[in-house]
Amino acid sequence: MRKRDPELFQTVGDGLKKLYKNKLLPLEEHYKFQDFHSSALEDADFDNKPMVLLLGQYSTGKTTFIRYLLEEDFPGMRIGPEPTTDSFTAVMHGDLEGLIPGNALVVDPRKPFRKLSAFGNAFLNRLVCAQLPNPVLESISVIDTPGILSGEKQRISRGYDFAAVLEWFAERVDRIILLFDAHKLDISDEFSEVIRAMKNHEDKMRVVLNKADQIQTQQLMRVYGALMWSLGKIINTPEVVRVYTGSFWSRPLLVPDNRKLFEAEEQDLFKDIQSLPHNAALRKLNDLIKRARLAKNSQLCLLRCMPIS
Repeated sequence: MRKRDPELFQTVGDGLKKLYKNKLLPLEEHYKFQDFHSSALEDADFDNKPMVLLLGQYSTGKTTFIRYLLEEDFPGMRIGPEPTTDSFTAVMHGDLEGLIPGNALVVDPRKPFRKLSAFGNAFLNRLVCAQLPNPVLESISVIDTPGILSGEKQRISRGYDFAAVLEWFAERVDRIILLFDAHKLDISDEFSEVIRAMKNHEDKMRVVLNKADQIQTQQLMRVYGALMWSLGKIINTPEVVRVYTGSFWSRPLLVPDNRKLFEAEEQDLFKDIQSLPHNAALRKLNDLIKRARLAKNSQLCLLRCMPIS
């Protein structure tokens, strides 16, 4: 019998796309995988650039971090000590600078956000895409998120399922960066719940201890130790989470004693982000394998629950 010639594809993404549509998607549709887990993948999920998701409590420097990474302001940017970012902002490359509102964004087939329409109008009113011609954004996209609040504000006043939206993004991004303020380190119960909700994505997580130039070296050591102890109770993995210490803004350092440490940490973090485009195909393959295992397990569970006639 003549052996079949292997099928050739221009990119790994094209191969994964066809594999998903021909093999995995029919299984998901038959067993209604989308009703129990995440929505079906689209072409844009395979074709889009690597994405970086920033998470943290308010005033930990998420928006300032993006500005520092891009080396310029982006449309809709607001920075302040109070909770200023009240929307999910996808900062992406575009030939013209401007903002795309959420309702228009989720109908664009070229963007990987179409399935976010399931979270309702309250969320779409808090979703925006900021586009600008920036060399950094030619290879990655960055997702800025609202600061995680404490108490009833987090659970009630948003008007949409905040944790579910974050979980949707976590499943699709290439890197999740958790930001903490070294000057006022505190992990609220709500932030702890968000981190626990991402328990299946620990391999994507990186931690940034930001604004570290505001405290002396001895205090910084204590803050670093307290952060590691707190994270150890939340993230149940045998490996230690990688923590990058520094001050990711363009201001002069208040306490310059640790300048060399901050510069080395900054280089390491930016190298990690720069490696994302090179590893994007492997990440998509890894996520597709994870999804296939989950679909297979769901299939087995449903078969076991079916009554025997």
